[in-house]
Amino acid sequence: MVFSAAARQRLDEAADALVEDWHAFSEDAISQAEVAAGVVDVVARVIEAADATAPAEERPTSLLTRRIVTLLRRRLLDLADHLDPMDVLLLVRALEQVASSIEPRWSGRFQDRMTGPSGLDLIVEVAHDLRSPLTSILFLAETMLHGRSGPLTPLQERQLGLVYSAAFGLNAVASDVIELVRGGDRLVGRDMQPFSIAEVLEAVRDIVLPIAEEKGLELRFDGPGTDRRHGHPGALNRVLLNLTTNALKFSAEGYVEVKVVEIGGDIVECSVRDTGRGIPAAAMATLFEPFRRRQKPGDYAFSGSGLGLSICRKLVEAMGAELAVSTVQGEGTSFSFRLVLPLVQAADGLFG
Repeated sequence: MVFSAAARQRLDEAADALVEDWHAFSEDAISQAEVAAGVVDVVARVIEAADATAPAEERPTSLLTRRIVTLLRRRLLDLADHLDPMDVLLLVRALEQVASSIEPRWSGRFQDRMTGPSGLDLIVEVAHDLRSPLTSILFLAETMLHGRSGPLTPLQERQLGLVYSAAFGLNAVASDVIELVRGGDRLVGRDMQPFSIAEVLEAVRDIVLPIAEEKGLELRFDGPGTDRRHGHPGALNRVLLNLTTNALKFSAEGYVEVKVVEIGGDIVECSVRDTGRGIPAAAMATLFEPFRRRQKPGDYAFSGSGLGLSICRKLVEAMGAELAVSTVQGEGTSFSFRLVLPLVQAADGLFG
């Protein structure tokens, strides 16, 4: 079956309309002449796809081509009332064939860029694009949680807490991607600063509490007797938050325990322990590798990409320590590391 005269006329009308409205392609084309050439090319592809005796010819794919195919489909559907049903079916099938023939080549172009010199730049661009809306979600959720938009019911407060936790987690993943691509050089600042370990633990608890409540898990937090220390509170917060979120993810019952215990003098041991399913031996070898691939769905993985634990290890190492893990199948997992966090003396006058 080939195009009828009526079908070809409608195709030409749709093509002419696209050329006239070339400003719709302003992001992908610089002139009406470029749009016209692209439309002629796409129309030729549609005719070839509709004519079984003329196999479609391979042609380069571009953003302009994809845009033309999308808008041509829309224009033709607007004109469908003036065509025989068989002609409509033929046009739709031909357009879908052209669209599907574009996708594999477009995928190839994406792979080429990912594996080329600009591949890492593309990852950073995507991560930045993710962080912008997530930052807005976090701001709005926090505003509502603090009652600035009116009172919330207990159920709404719990659900909003889950929204905040999820958005915070996604925002952290985007930040982790950017840091990892940049080599992790800026994960931790050079200078230590005075901080309160209790405040770090409280901040982590506030974020993960809605997740724990939703799963019916107990949260246990324990800090050292000497609370005020010199260190890197931002890095410590990120590590404990990532590890705690992961512990909650892989625990169906029981508890998750976060402890910062004084070992002696300036040394403290930080640990996150869960009563989850444990880590399979097969997963241990690649546990800290970023962008690792799971062998099958459901396998243990800190995240789908493996970024979380990779960033945690880099952060811990940047603070001068080593991240250790111990696990027992069916009983749980514990991550731990020891930090040198000098005490803040009263004479420093840093905490009043």
